[in-house]
Amino acid sequence: MLLPKKTKYRKVRKGTNEGIATRGHYIAFGDFALQSQSNERITSRQIESARQAMTRYIKRGGKIWIRIFPHTPVTRKPQDVKMGSGKGNPEFFVAKVKAGTVMFEMKGVSEEVAREAMRLASHKLPVKTKFIKREEA
Repeated sequence: MLLPKKTKYRKVRKGTNEGIATRGHYIAFGDFALQSQSNERITSRQIESARQAMTRYIKRGGKIWIRIFPHTPVTRKPQDVKMGSGKGNPEFFVAKVKAGTVMFEMKGVSEEVAREAMRLASHKLPVKTKFIKREEA
């Protein structure tokens, strides 16, 4: 599972996750990619689950790049706790993904195999996704 080695602050505020991606919205390494179509917080467990689904389908044939990383800690308070008494403890980490962000890339497999692997991965993620190919110039 992906986790940051060290964070500057233990707890962070929610903030917003609106608009479209202006960085990380193009294919940088592979030939095929999975691009998000909506804004969402994706947990490290979901990223790992999608990675496993893709890797198992391509049978370790090609190369996969994960272009998102869960930096943001999310806190939760225990169940049946009264209001007040501060913020909860960090439970897990999320990646804030905007619409248009390329999340996974793949190379070394045919388009049909890549498309099916990405489809399986997309079922593990809470965002609407789109399969894209590198544009040859």
